[in-house]
Amino acid sequence: MAEKLEVERKYELPDDFAMPSMIGIADVATVTAPDDQRLDATYYDTAGLRLTSSKVTLRRRSGGNDAGWHLKRPSGGERSELQVPATAKQRTPPAEVAAQIRALTRGEPLRPVARIRTHRVEQGLRTADGTTIALVADDTVATESLVGAGVAQRWRELEVELVDGSPEDLARIDEALRAAGARPSASPSKLSRALGPDHPAPATGSRVKSAGRRAVVDYVRAQRDAVVALDPEARAGDAEAVHKMRVATRRLRSTLRTFAPLMDASEGDLDRLHDEIKWLTGLLGEVRDSDVMAQRLAELLAAEPPELVIGPVAARIAQLLAARTAQARRRLIAGLDSQRYITLLNDLDALVAAVGGPGRVAKRELRHLARRAVRRADRRLTAAVNTPETTAGAVGGTAPPPGRLRDERLHEARKAYKRARYAAELATPVAGKPAAKLADRLTDLQDVLGAHQDANVTADLLREYGMHAFGERENAFTYGLLHARQAEHGRIALAQLPRARRRATRRKVRDWLS
Repeated sequence: MAEKLEVERKYELPDDFAMPSMIGIADVATVTAPDDQRLDATYYDTAGLRLTSSKVTLRRRSGGNDAGWHLKRPSGGERSELQVPATAKQRTPPAEVAAQIRALTRGEPLRPVARIRTHRVEQGLRTADGTTIALVADDTVATESLVGAGVAQRWRELEVELVDGSPEDLARIDEALRAAGARPSASPSKLSRALGPDHPAPATGSRVKSAGRRAVVDYVRAQRDAVVALDPEARAGDAEAVHKMRVATRRLRSTLRTFAPLMDASEGDLDRLHDEIKWLTGLLGEVRDSDVMAQRLAELLAAEPPELVIGPVAARIAQLLAARTAQARRRLIAGLDSQRYITLLNDLDALVAAVGGPGRVAKRELRHLARRAVRRADRRLTAAVNTPETTAGAVGGTAPPPGRLRDERLHEARKAYKRARYAAELATPVAGKPAAKLADRLTDLQDVLGAHQDANVTADLLREYGMHAFGERENAFTYGLLHARQAEHGRIALAQLPRARRRATRRKVRDWLS
């Protein structure tokens, strides 16, 4: 299984088009001999063309140099392509391909929707040292739609795919081809042209007239779309994708809580959906926290003088965290493969539709709900900072020590400010720069509280691992040393809290909430 970023341009050709000489264009020194290929591709999708609607294509192609299954997805303005070899009799996508699109297909069966036969004449554009800048393919295409009216078509097009060249090389090649009469293709792909009138109409964005309601539906839709788009990379173990997917689920949970009065759904339905999103957030969080902790502890150990790292500390920590991370990843994949996850995605679709329904949402309603979230966070922080710092003795026998209670309340304040920050983000299209400014200040405040919480969590884990090492008759000195360092990091973080709090509560930052 191989994946690459595909950078290409397609052109429509007039009947009298003649390929211009590319020598001297973008450092092209030689053009390879024509490679004559016969390609036969069957495209697959659900009955409702879910993949095509999301600009994703799945095909099984024979002939050429890359026969097999090809999955293409949008990626940063270009397209990524996953290639998996196919057996001669294989007519259904292999499991590794099906998993990559499960968030789109929602478990619906895939079926052939089009057949495209291409007579391709391909040439490579090379520099003097033999580097291939790009491949130019002159395609004569015959297509047959297997849905709807079953339209058959035939046309000629030119395709330029960047290999080892630069975007500047591609721009110069584009200029030469346009000068010869080629025109950028109006159709995004062969499949879209093959499907003709059966191709799904492109998404037109929000049609909600109320600016307040549009802000809510656009925010919810963006988070839903992020979950779906990040699913393949999260499955593949990409740490950044897991992080971003987790953030999207957190934003969804916060929005359900803060703006519930604006949503056309019962309190019970919203509570159930919130709990299901929390379940997914938890699965992602286990993986993310393990990844972050592994990096954090590795950096802490690397910063210590070698003479203070006594015993197999790094190996012990790596072993314990690797086991925890592996378990977390297995639970995440099982969750993403479950029907529960598919049901959640369908429920998020229903939420987007419901939030985008008729009815006006006044701007003052958004401000009111955002203000309520901010004030709730303020109250929690006040309660936290007023909790005694001393950790001497427990209160009431079963209650946590005062210092631990204070830490827990600070963590609750952090989560409340995160929710308030998301509320300000949502309101930004309506309130403008003032809301964005508040979101930035709340992020700074949240980061201070987060640094304190991270130090506490790391210290607790170091204590656990130190006890484990002691039980294995290893020297636990380094674990204790790192534990003390984390306690100090927590105190340093809290020393920044007053300033961050003042900046987030200044009148000019919050006036827009009134």
